[in-house]
Amino acid sequence: MGSPITFTSAGSPASANYGAGAPPNLQRAKLSVHKPPQAGSTAKPGALMFDIPFQFNPKELSLSKNAKWKRDEQRNAKKSGPPEFKGADPVKLALEMFLDATDTMDDKVVKTVEKVFGCCVATEESRQSGKGSPPWVVFKWGGMTGFPAYVASVTAKYTLFTPAGVPVRAVCTVNLEEISGEQGGQNPTSGTRAVRSTHTLVAGDTLQSVAFAAYGDPRFWRDIAELNDIDDPMVLRPGTRLRVPALEEISRGQ
Repeated sequence: MGSPITFTSAGSPASANYGAGAPPNLQRAKLSVHKPPQAGSTAKPGALMFDIPFQFNPKELSLSKNAKWKRDEQRNAKKSGPPEFKGADPVKLALEMFLDATDTMDDKVVKTVEKVFGCCVATEESRQSGKGSPPWVVFKWGGMTGFPAYVASVTAKYTLFTPAGVPVRAVCTVNLEEISGEQGGQNPTSGTRAVRSTHTLVAGDTLQSVAFAAYGDPRFWRDIAELNDIDDPMVLRPGTRLRVPALEEISRGQ
């Protein structure tokens, strides 16, 4: 079983005054909410619907991933049998959104919470087609682009109200779960790694960011470099299409 990975960040609400001006070079985190892809496609999210910007960057990001194993019974044996890999659970990302409207005392906190809650509901277009599907969500922060996911759960805690009872401060706990588009395994005739998907490089992309988007773990960038014969990971040309190996093939090679 994998243990959670926690990333911490300075500049969270715990260390800053509400409503204080942000440094000019501060990169704001956001959730990009997309339409689910067309039927039969699981590789990329659909068109962008809207962004939900973070008013304050999260102070922590918790990533977790578990593997499934099975052990056969070994009767009259002193030790258990060897484990057999039965697959992997999706990557899960947990984060908090801090919302504050004490500077304006309006209902923008409530409206933002409603937007986040709306990500847990199937889109109107998908419901009309007869197969409800939630929007696809991608967490983005500076040069980091997360994996396509859906919002598994949201908990909103209102902590401050106006005299009229309007919430003006809240904390939203958001749990994202990876939407896997992994297909197939190793090519039985060539013995080469199966390609999970492709990624077209854009300005600012790194192999680490591509690996994080594909697997939730930037450490797998070397496998992408190997598959694409990249000798210098610092020299990446926008517009280049990279082949991304299947996660199961990377796991077998560990």
